[in-house]
Amino acid sequence: MLKGKKILLGITGSIAAYKAALVIRQLVKQEAEVKIILTKSGCEFITPLTLATLSKNPVLSEFVKDESGLWNNHVELGIWADLMVIAPATANTIAKMANGLCDNLLLATYLSAKCSVMVAPAMDLDMYSHQSTQENITRIKMFKNQVIDPEHGELASGLIGTGRMAEPEVIVQNIEAFFLEKKRLSNKRVLINAGPTYEAIDPVRFIGNHSSGKMGYALAKNIADMGAKVELVSGPSHLSIDHPNIRITNVTSAQEMYEACSDIFPTVDIAILAAAVADYAPANIEGHKIKKRNGSMVIELLKTVDIAAELGKLKSENQFLVGFALETEMEKENASAKLKSKNFDMIVLNSLQDEGAGFGYDTNKISVLHKDLTIKDFKLKSKDEVANDIIEEMVAKISD
Repeated sequence: MLKGKKILLGITGSIAAYKAALVIRQLVKQEAEVKIILTKSGCEFITPLTLATLSKNPVLSEFVKDESGLWNNHVELGIWADLMVIAPATANTIAKMANGLCDNLLLATYLSAKCSVMVAPAMDLDMYSHQSTQENITRIKMFKNQVIDPEHGELASGLIGTGRMAEPEVIVQNIEAFFLEKKRLSNKRVLINAGPTYEAIDPVRFIGNHSSGKMGYALAKNIADMGAKVELVSGPSHLSIDHPNIRITNVTSAQEMYEACSDIFPTVDIAILAAAVADYAPANIEGHKIKKRNGSMVIELLKTVDIAAELGKLKSENQFLVGFALETEMEKENASAKLKSKNFDMIVLNSLQDEGAGFGYDTNKISVLHKDLTIKDFKLKSKDEVANDIIEEMVAKISD
């Protein structure tokens, strides 16, 4: 189940650090690739040599590598991992995580991590039950970190209570469950369109829009990570994507996007129409560059094919269709009308009234409207986080 998974294990200064060796052994046995960050205080409880031998990778503790002057790149580590696990996590480390403090390689990597983070607290019972610790644990959960609850039992102090780090097999079971959950769409085929379309006026000019494709590409990656086979039909974009579960078809115009999507649509279980397709295109495309001339110029525009409406007509009972709406006024009313007229099961509403949302930004703020008339509003988030929210809303409805 864990073969090829990249797991970054953080180990802090707790007597429970010895259990980390057993976690590593089980992960490596399942052919996971394990890299380890060991804090300075963690070195007092377990040796880097033990961990390096078990993981078959060098153990990282400092920003700078030995005498070489090179540095251990916390950003690259955070990007490399499929999952970051901090076990054991002391009260001190949890407090720093909760408040964004960064005084070692482990915390710098945590703050840079693009992946999910799992935390296994380990401390004495009074430390664990202290109000400040409980508030810090609540806070890191708010940051979407998964906490593996400590167990009740005999502690290093000789006391008996809650604070003992979960056993290695429990931690590994949580890791397995995480990746199993990530594969919820492993039997699905998904069509996603993304980016703008360019409608030619002449060989060098076109009508287009400011869509970057970031939202559609984020959706494609996250859904592919969940095991689905993704057909990504992309308009012109500077973005690139390399994933074994994604096949990309590059198009330019609305007509080309329609033809690609309509060919693929009958073969998929889910379609997500995130592209910003031009509504109109020039009636005539000049064969040569139009020369500048005095006076005005009139370009006759014709309505382009409505991809969403056409696919909505073809949708079967077993297919789930997601649309997008970008509105500047009467946002929810217009989105609701579009939901019905296009035969969508769900529509994602973007509003240009919200600062930091819309074309060109790395963030977005959305509302999701469902066919059953329920509406859910979300805060401004990164487009990767927004993609996760959209997917969770979609999966919840598919699973009903």
